[in-house]
Amino acid sequence: MGEAAAFAQVLTHTGILKTIQEEARFACARFGTYDVIDFIVVLIGYMVSGEPTLKAFYERLAPFAKPFMALFGRNQLPHRSTLSRFLSALDQSAVEALRACFQEDVLARNPFASPSGLFDRMEKQWTVVDVDGTRQAARQRALPPTDALPAPHRRFDQVCAPGYQGRKRGEVVRSRTVILQAHTHQFLGTFGGSGNGDYRGELRRAIQVITSYATRLGLPTSSILLRLDGLYGDAAPLLDVLFADLGVIARSRAYHLLDLDIVRQRLLRAPDHVSTHPESGMIRALYDCPAVPLTSTGPRCALQRRWLKVIRSETISLTENVTIPMRSSTTISSEAVLTCAERAHWRLSWEQRLTRNARPSDAPRLFITLHGLPATFASSFGFDLLATA
Repeated sequence: MGEAAAFAQVLTHTGILKTIQEEARFACARFGTYDVIDFIVVLIGYMVSGEPTLKAFYERLAPFAKPFMALFGRNQLPHRSTLSRFLSALDQSAVEALRACFQEDVLARNPFASPSGLFDRMEKQWTVVDVDGTRQAARQRALPPTDALPAPHRRFDQVCAPGYQGRKRGEVVRSRTVILQAHTHQFLGTFGGSGNGDYRGELRRAIQVITSYATRLGLPTSSILLRLDGLYGDAAPLLDVLFADLGVIARSRAYHLLDLDIVRQRLLRAPDHVSTHPESGMIRALYDCPAVPLTSTGPRCALQRRWLKVIRSETISLTENVTIPMRSSTTISSEAVLTCAERAHWRLSWEQRLTRNARPSDAPRLFITLHGLPATFASSFGFDLLATA
């Protein structure tokens, strides 16, 4: 109830609850006195409750049904059978209207002063967005196929289909694509489908959402970096991203690229970097391939090499002038070495302790050499830059 109360307060304060009542409309029979907002409230509570099923959520909510609905300004909790009929009759247009309400709220309100980002070595800012496809396998009971029994009817057939299960156990699968802003952890959208889903179509929809997000915040699309996994590692999905003028970093599953002459010639030479995992001891070799064509007609993924304008060595001088007067009426030599009993007896003040531990003013100057930093970065700390190498 605590999470639901906080969520209801946010929806009411921001006006999203009122917008949902006005925009999310769906007319159907056998709903009784309930409205669309009543079912949406139940689904919101189910989402934040963490319960595995709606049945478990209803059993947990039964003692607090009226107070829960009152948090959202409603009177009665819809019965489970009424909610089931609503979900069965719900069409895609109503779902898209509800999705548009939440996406418009995400784009209209920026909870942070800046969208943040990742800076590369050329001091260019990138906004990283994760587009990740996940799947969930559903397990079904084995039904005896005999002539004496009617044809089997499974409710999972409406939302699931056979597909790739990976390491999950089950018979049917449902896929989901999630769009997440990596720096602010804002969910920009989610799309679901039965079976393996239409991952390329969902990627196109994700590109539209990300483009709208960048336009609303005034960010150039060339500064958006999409992070994709191996599901989108073919040439066709990557072309959709590149044609939208978005940056992309992905794990390719196009193993035919290893048969290209440009890649074979590069693999014959020494790797650019070799890393060893500290725990497993696995050794990985990194090869930079300057230009690899995604298809026979292009485009070519070129690795741009620019001069980073990095001065390899900076010599910085650090000077300290600490003069703190002593307030104590008892004079204690700074050269004296006190035991624990003497220190407790004299009751040194904090100024005295700082003075005894401070470096003398005639101490030699301290020099520090920093490697691989530009002069502007070193001088930003306020240090005295003596020389550059």
